[in-house]
Amino acid sequence: MSEERDYDALGLVAGLEIHQQLNTATKLFCACPTVRREPEESNHTFFRYLHPVESELGEIDLAALEESQIDRRFRYLAYDSTCLVEEDEEPPARLDQEALEVAVQIAELLDMNVVDQAHIMRKIVVDGSNTTGFQRSALVAIDGEIATSGGPVGIADLLLEEESAQRIKEDEDSVTFGLDRLGIPLVEIGTEPDIRTPIQAKEAAQRIGMLLRSTGHVKRGLGTIRQDVNVSIAEGARVELKGVQQLDTIDDLVASEVDRQLELIDIAERLRQRDAAVAEPQVVTDLFAETDSGVLRGVIDDGGVVQAVRLAGFDGFVGREIQPDRRLGSELADHARRHGAGGIFHTDELPAYGITAPEVDTLRAHLDATEHDAVAIVAAEPDTAELAIDAVAERAKAALEGVPEETRAAMEDQTSRYLRPLPGAARMYPETDVPPVEPDPTAVPLPELLTEKVDRYREEFGFSADFAEQVAYSAHMPRFEDAVDAGVDPMLAANVLESTLTELRRDDVPVDQLTDTHFAAVFELLAEDAIAKEGIDALLTELAIHPDQDAQSAAEKAGLDSAGADEVRTVVQEVVERNQDQVRDEGMAAFSALMGECMGALRGKADGEVVSEVLRDEIAAVN
Repeated sequence: MSEERDYDALGLVAGLEIHQQLNTATKLFCACPTVRREPEESNHTFFRYLHPVESELGEIDLAALEESQIDRRFRYLAYDSTCLVEEDEEPPARLDQEALEVAVQIAELLDMNVVDQAHIMRKIVVDGSNTTGFQRSALVAIDGEIATSGGPVGIADLLLEEESAQRIKEDEDSVTFGLDRLGIPLVEIGTEPDIRTPIQAKEAAQRIGMLLRSTGHVKRGLGTIRQDVNVSIAEGARVELKGVQQLDTIDDLVASEVDRQLELIDIAERLRQRDAAVAEPQVVTDLFAETDSGVLRGVIDDGGVVQAVRLAGFDGFVGREIQPDRRLGSELADHARRHGAGGIFHTDELPAYGITAPEVDTLRAHLDATEHDAVAIVAAEPDTAELAIDAVAERAKAALEGVPEETRAAMEDQTSRYLRPLPGAARMYPETDVPPVEPDPTAVPLPELLTEKVDRYREEFGFSADFAEQVAYSAHMPRFEDAVDAGVDPMLAANVLESTLTELRRDDVPVDQLTDTHFAAVFELLAEDAIAKEGIDALLTELAIHPDQDAQSAAEKAGLDSAGADEVRTVVQEVVERNQDQVRDEGMAAFSALMGECMGALRGKADGEVVSEVLRDEIAAVN
């Protein structure tokens, strides 16, 4: 995290939006399963163009309007596990009851007031991630609270929504999405702007994450939970940072955004001291008619144009760093890319990229740029170049004011890049195809919190504090609880799920093919002593490689049917007889070597403790 600042003096205000996929049997508005698929499994594709519509008040959302200015075709991959609802060729079904119950349970954990009746709304989204051009969303609860070491953080609202389609790839004029993710139930939890430090933001996110996992009904893994963070400081503006994947980086991200806003505020103050201004963009293609710059040459030869804008008083500031490896020029380039251009060139970095010093001098002279001015240029096909240079000019004008309100994408290095304007209320309107629902908090029991599970695992099972936390917070926790309920030794069940699976994955066994049904059947065989614990590795391997078979068949195929007492003794006697000279010479000291040979001969069909007892008897009999 960057150097510690006095965030109270800076007036830091932050809030969170947590988006968590629910692990339900079906999607929110149809009976399709909530399973993810690989793009190559798609059985057909189709295309759409999306455009914004006016709200009931006759307004168009700014974010949707900007998105619509980019003329792109959206391609969708459909699967045998998706249906016409995802394709927007069939009306949606009623809201899924299981998803509603999980959402209510989460609301209760957050100490929220559940609404008497939840109405489904349409939220305009025209970036292609929804085939309909909108996302269905229902307010389920309001006015909750969680505790943090920095004080309570209010929970403003909890919405139950349909997840968007997964962006798979993007070309110059089209974007490909997969419909497998579209429609998976999703809860969106929004906090009040009560967060005052980066550490408190991280702590609040971790607390909400723990409560979500405590239900046992949320999906786990990369992409199943996303955090958006709203950040502002007293002299800055509200900025929404979208798509934070890791809870552990939220504090660094908030601190980085504060640093960015402080840099922008300082730049604005210095630009005003210079009486900085932004001129009207101009076409300057002719100035580069003989250029050797590969980028400019390629665009011009393809019939494109070069547009330029004089940024009076901006010299030295376009290239100024505002985040690690990101400059004010990076912000301008983000806006150009948003409108289809590849980026910008600017005089704080020129001559470079094949653009020569004489060409820069000619450009400056043509635009009447002084030594205190900067020039930004965009090269693209004519319509794109015009949109892009206008966007660059608008962002440069915003730099004169300080920090623009906007939505930004959170990057892995805790920096961010421009995405779109902040969305507004104009993108919401009622859904007429789905009737309201009436949530019933009294019908939904509260789950045991993960923090409470840790304490119980330590007390009941004798787990260490670290191991109890590992098991309780693991994605395998529900499987562990089911195994213990089935009569499996808790330590054995935990080791299978937390250690054995890890070892098999390292050996390239496709353990991700294993389902809850597989684990339930394996643990049932264990509880019934139908297989020995030494055979679990082999059984899980067989099931992972051939997941279509049942556990009993897999055990038989792997020769893991549990050996009886007579078979164990016969195998042990054969091993001792083959090594009788060693047994006579070493006595019980030969035990370790012979134990390994016995277990290998039994191939996981017998419990090690049983084999150990028989082997000791047979060694003693020889001596």
